Amino acid sequence: MDAIFRRAGRTQMLNVRSWPFWKLPRSLAVFVAAVILADAAAIAVSAAHLSVRAHDLAVFGLLLACNGATVELTRRTSEPEGHVKDVHAVWELPTVVLLPPLYALLMPIARLALTQGRIRRAAVYKRVFTAAAIGLSYGGASLTFHGLGHLALGPGPALALGTGLGLGSRVTTWIVLVAACAVVQLAVNQSLVFAAVRATNPATRLREFMFGRKTLRNDLTEMCMAVLSTLAIAMSLLTALIALPLATLLQRSALHAQLVKDARTDSKTGLMNPATWERGTTAEVARAVRTRSPLAVALLDIDRFKVINDTYGHMTGDEVLKEIAHTLNTLLREYDLAGRFGGEEFAVLLPQTRAVDAFRIAERIRSAIAGIGIIAPGATGGERVHVTVSIGVAALDAGSKREYAELMAAADAALYRAKGCGRDQVQMISTTRGLSAVSSVPRAAGGEGLGPSLFRRAVSS
Repeated sequence: MDAIFRRAGRTQMLNVRSWPFWKLPRSLAVFVAAVILADAAAIAVSAAHLSVRAHDLAVFGLLLACNGATVELTRRTSEPEGHVKDVHAVWELPTVVLLPPLYALLMPIARLALTQGRIRRAAVYKRVFTAAAIGLSYGGASLTFHGLGHLALGPGPALALGTGLGLGSRVTTWIVLVAACAVVQLAVNQSLVFAAVRATNPATRLREFMFGRKTLRNDLTEMCMAVLSTLAIAMSLLTALIALPLATLLQRSALHAQLVKDARTDSKTGLMNPATWERGTTAEVARAVRTRSPLAVALLDIDRFKVINDTYGHMTGDEVLKEIAHTLNTLLREYDLAGRFGGEEFAVLLPQTRAVDAFRIAERIRSAIAGIGIIAPGATGGERVHVTVSIGVAALDAGSKREYAELMAAADAALYRAKGCGRDQVQMISTTRGLSAVSSVPRAAGGEGLGPSLFRRAVSS
């Protein structure tokens, strides 16, 4: 059976037209191809200027073996989907600094080929692009180190392997150069990967992807470890064996961070799960009451979601959930919190938001979701799935002292009213002079739209 699957895989590889690469958006496909071709050109130029030395091959073999051992550490836990944080720079930065550029360009290719074969099979173009992006970043780092090194330290063995570093000031200069090399590598690689991710998901934010608190902390830790391992290996190759357990510990730490993230998010949508969203919202409500700040909560429920699942299948239903999550990520601000509650219900927290502004945001979300274009597969070539949501909003105006449970109950009551009034609309409850409800019925459904006449007393405070 395995042989049959292997033959089928080889047949698919030979069928160029069936490659997933051709299904990419044109701009993304051009970008991916440009990065891969640039890396191939860099390899060709480096190979043409390479002088093979036995010592270089020995150093490369040792670092490659350590890198392979780090890859093997992920076999039991598998490799997570998406942008993966790893610690391979611990072995690959020494390759950049201690060896000619070609070795640094080849190292990520070997590592990702091992990952593809030993851990998880991914689309080949993704592996090739990742290897190319990392290779180009190492190429830029190599040029930085050797270019600045010749100016600061002069040519010779001291620049390559650290022999004769001697004076403390020379060692300090060498370490600063290695650190600058690491910064260049990280910046180039992250920029290339972010460009590709952003082309796939425009909702991806630069601040979260590259400058989030946890991201910066993990990158700084890995960078420091890579600089230390480079300095140690430059002095003695035996220190690579001492650094291996430390890299193992760092790898486990990165995997733990990924597990914590997975425990806090919904697997289908990537939004916060109910427990995480409730903790964050409870803290924000308490802060709003303490600082007398406005705040709002919105509950979204997909209209007739069971009908969508029964008519088009659960795969289409999952696509609806993902598209709604994508819409929320696109429209909400960085400090807003979005989570998934239950099968077809979502929750949104809007800090520092007055009642009137919360209503407008909810109406904008409702309108955007109504325009989602999901095509369900069918015998006639597909059918557009019409998706609408009902939204209930509860606003905590400045000075109100209501708690999280009361706010959620009010939002749920507003959502229930939106469902009962015909769906595909927004209803709102505010704490201004008690609880008052606001409704928005789409004009297409015969409603009046948003206007002063729609404000009415609902529940006494």
